Amino acid sequence: MSKITKKAPAKKVTKKAPAKKVTKKAPAKKVTKKAPAKKVTKKAPAKKVTKKVPAKKVTKKAPAKTATKKAPAKKVATMKTPSEPTRSVTLNPGDMAPEFTLQDQNGKHVSLQDFRGQNVVVYFYPKAMTPGCTVQACQIRNSEALLRDAQIVVLGISADPVKSLKKFEEKEKLNFTLLADPEKSVIKAYGAWGLKKFMGREFEGILRQSFLINKEGKIVHVMHKVDTKTHHTDVLDFFKNL
Repeated sequence: MSKITKKAPAKKVTKKAPAKKVTKKAPAKKVTKKAPAKKVTKKAPAKKVTKKVPAKKVTKKAPAKTATKKAPAKKVATMKTPSEPTRSVTLNPGDMAPEFTLQDQNGKHVSLQDFRGQNVVVYFYPKAMTPGCTVQACQIRNSEALLRDAQIVVLGISADPVKSLKKFEEKEKLNFTLLADPEKSVIKAYGAWGLKKFMGREFEGILRQSFLINKEGKIVHVMHKVDTKTHHTDVLDFFKNL
């Protein structure tokens, strides 16, 4: 009866542990490694195609606009005029002196009308503080008493700005009125602008001329050729003999 207990070897059926190897599906998870596939989304480099901005450099036609710089060509056209002297008016004795209002060396407005009832010398000179103009102005300065006694008012006119006239006055201690005509409107109205010659060169500029005007505002004498050294005495002599 004791032989019936030999059933222990039947327990070998429990060796199902190796069947658990079926759960080794972890390696299958490698399929989820689709992250590298995301590299396909790196289409950003494809955006480089939109870098057509350099192509816009073709629009840099601005340099081509330099072709429109035809302004210099216009200068060539206008440069022909200096060879022809500007035609200005000619004033003669008996004509009424053209009225004007200009700024003096102190910035004050002075009119020819202000001196009606007095003899007036309106003299035009090329440029303040130049040799000839300085000699002429200083001679007038030194004759101030004689001119005043003869009731003669002196008005010097040039195209210099007011500041330059003030420097001229202070440097030479001038004692008469200097008027600024930078626009040359009065200079041309009196015919004191025209063709000049200097050292073999011709150019347009202010002509050294003087206009003697009587108490009624009429021109009584025109000095077309002025001697800077004797201008003051020439003016005095004429009014004395008038």
